[in-house]
Amino acid sequence: MSLRQKLLLVALCTLALPVAGWLYVRQMETLLREGQAQALVASARAMARSLVVVDAPLPPAGPAWFLQRANVPITIDGYADDWASLSPWAQPFGKNSRVMLAEDDHWVYFYIDVRATHRRRADAADRLALNADHLIVSIASGDDSQRYLMASAAPGATTAIALDADAGVLPDRINAQWQEDGSGFRAEFRLPRGLRLDRFGLGVHVAADGDPDPLTADNRPLIDFSAPLSQEVARLAPDGVRVRILSPDAWLVAQSGKLALPDLPAGDRPGWFASLVYRSLLATRLDSDSAWAEDAPRIDLPEVREAMQGKTATAWRAGEARGSVVLAAAMPIQMQGKSHGVVLLEQPSRAVPLLANRALFGLLLTSFAVLLVAGGVLLLFATRLTIRLRRLRNAAERAQANDGRLDGPFPLTDATDELGDLARSFERLFEVVGGYTDYLRTLASKLSHELNTPLAIVKSSLDNLDHAGLPPEAAPYLARARDGVARLGQLVRAMSEASRMERAIASAEAEDVDLADIVRGCAEGYRALAGDRRLDAELPPTPVPMHCSPELIAQALDKLFDNALSFTPPGGWLRIALTPTVDGADIELSNEGPPLPAAMQGRLFDSLVSLRDKATPGDAPHLGLGLYVVRLVAERHQGSASARNLEGGVAFTLHLKGLPRQRLG
Repeated sequence: MSLRQKLLLVALCTLALPVAGWLYVRQMETLLREGQAQALVASARAMARSLVVVDAPLPPAGPAWFLQRANVPITIDGYADDWASLSPWAQPFGKNSRVMLAEDDHWVYFYIDVRATHRRRADAADRLALNADHLIVSIASGDDSQRYLMASAAPGATTAIALDADAGVLPDRINAQWQEDGSGFRAEFRLPRGLRLDRFGLGVHVAADGDPDPLTADNRPLIDFSAPLSQEVARLAPDGVRVRILSPDAWLVAQSGKLALPDLPAGDRPGWFASLVYRSLLATRLDSDSAWAEDAPRIDLPEVREAMQGKTATAWRAGEARGSVVLAAAMPIQMQGKSHGVVLLEQPSRAVPLLANRALFGLLLTSFAVLLVAGGVLLLFATRLTIRLRRLRNAAERAQANDGRLDGPFPLTDATDELGDLARSFERLFEVVGGYTDYLRTLASKLSHELNTPLAIVKSSLDNLDHAGLPPEAAPYLARARDGVARLGQLVRAMSEASRMERAIASAEAEDVDLADIVRGCAEGYRALAGDRRLDAELPPTPVPMHCSPELIAQALDKLFDNALSFTPPGGWLRIALTPTVDGADIELSNEGPPLPAAMQGRLFDSLVSLRDKATPGDAPHLGLGLYVVRLVAERHQGSASARNLEGGVAFTLHLKGLPRQRLG
C-alpha cells in the first residue's frame, strides 16, 4: 500500500464526524419528541380533570356491554351473516361464549354464540329446562328489571319466558331464534329501542359443565357512542388534536377532531427519500400505522392498555401522510378512586421530521464538505511527501548506478524537517562511498606506478646474486624468488594495462555501424576457441544501426566470452543474442555453468573483484578487471552491464544506447 493510500485511509477516519453528527441529530430528535410528548400529556391530563369537574356523561367504571351501530338491517334468524361487519369486535363472555350487541333507530339487537360439544335440550316452558342447556337474560330500564329463561329443544323460533313477577314496562316474553350445529348453539333476538335499556345481564348455563346455580346472570351497563360526551369533548379539545374517550374496556364512546395536517406548498412537502431517511436513520422507534382505523369501535393499543392500569402512556406512530408522524397520549380518567375510561389524544405533526431531516442533511453536507477538504489536503500533503521521497530514491539509485558518485547535488539537503536530516545523512554517506570508490578506481594505476621501482630493484638484486656464485643448495630458493618477481611483474603490467584501457575507453571515437555485423563477426571468431562447447548466435534478420565504437564493443565481448568460457564445463553450451530495443540494443552472452552467488551479483563489475579460484603456480594471475572493463564500455555507450542466473547457467547483458554525437562548429 502506497503512502498516499495510507494517508487516504487515515483521512477516512474523519467519517467519525458525520457519524457523531448523526447521533447528535438523533438525540436532538428524541428530545424534540419528548418535549412534544410532555406537552400533549399535560393537555390529556387537563382534559381528564376537566371532564370530571364538569360532570360529563362519562362511561361507568368496570366492565360494560357496548352497543355497536348496525349499518345494515339485521334479520332475526339465528345466523351471524348480518353480523359479519361487527364480528371482529365481538365481546367475549365466559370461557366459550361471545356476545354481539347492535342498535339502529328502532331496535336493539342481541346475538349470543355458545361453544358446547355436548348438548342437553329442553324448551323454556319445560320443567326440566333448568337442567338443560339454557340462557338467563336480564334487562333493566331505570328501576324496572326482568330476567328471562331462554332454551329450545330444537332449532328454530323460541320464546324466552320471564322469571320475575313484576317487571314494570318490560315485556314478559321475548321472541328469539335458536340455531344449533355440531360446535354449539346460537340465540338471536331484539328489543324495541323505546324500552330505553340501560343494563343487560347474561348467564350461559351448559348442562355438561354442571353449573350449580342455573339462574345467575352477569349484569353490566349498556354503553354506546355518546353524542353529548362528544360535544363536551369538542368544547375542551385543543386545536389540531383528535380526542377519543374510551371506556374501561377500550370501547370508543366519544370522539372529536380529525388527524388533519395543514396543507403545505409542493416545495415544502417531504419526498419519499426524506421520509425514508427519517424512518430508517432517525425515528427507528415508530410503530406501525395499521391500528389507526377511523371507524374501529374498540381501540386496543399498548398505550391504552397501559393507561387502563392507571399509568400515563405515549406512543409515536407513522402518519397517514408522507413524512408525518402521530403522537398519542393516553391518560386514565379517575373519579373517586375508580377508572371511568381513558382520554386518548392524537396529534399529527410534520415539524419533528422536517426539523430532524433538515438538521441531518445540513450536518451531512457540512461533514462531507469538511471530509472532502481534509481528504484533499491530506492527498496534497501525501503527494508532496511522495514526490520528495521519490527524489531521494532517484538520487540514491542514480548514485548506486554510478558506483556511489552523484551527477549533481543531493536533493532536499536544505530542508529543515526530518526528510532534510535524512537527505543530509545520505549525502555524507555517498560522499564517503564516492571517495572510497575513487580510491579503488585509481588503486591499480597507483600500485603499478609505485611497484615498478622496487620490482626493478629486486630483479637486479637477484641477477647480482646469481652472478655471485651461490652454493648449490641456494639455487631452488633463487629460482622461487625469480618466479615470484616474474608473477609480480605480470601483475604490474596487468594493472598498467587496465589504466591504459580506462583512458582508451574514455577517448574512443564513434562511427555509424551495423551492430549485428559486429556481433556476428565476434561469434564466428569464438567458434574456434570454444572447442567441444556448442556456441549459438541469435541475431535479428534486419540491421541494427548504432553510433558506437566497434573496437570497444568487440573488446567487451572478448572479455565476456573469456569469462564465460572459463566457467563452461566441457561439452557445455554458450549463446550470444542481439535484441534491438526502443533506445538501443541488448547484447546477451549466456553460458552453462555454476550460478552466481546472490551476494556478488551487484559487485561483479567492480574493479579487482573475481569469482575464480586462486591461481595455481605457473598460471597467469587474475585481477578481476575483465568485467570491470565491460562495465566501462557499457557506460561509455550510455548504458549498463548486468548479470543474472538462468536455469543451469548464467547470462551477462550489455544494455547499449550508443555514443553521443559530436557537434560540429
